[in-house]
Amino acid sequence: MAVPKRKTAKSATRSRRAANMQISANGLVECPQCHEPKLPHRVCPDCGHYKGREAVSK
Repeated sequence: MAVPKRKTAKSATRSRRAANMQISANGLVECPQCHEPKLPHRVCPDCGHYKGREAVSK
């Protein structure tokens, strides 16, 4: 089992974690009806449209 030779400094740990936090895929797309951000393949929470038709009446 691998054992570290030296203690990892707090700054190195936090720097690595901060860099990993920045790597996040933004999965939002623009709604073609109201141009608000929404998740892909889902009904728009603002206008209720999906694939060009009204799926949920507001």
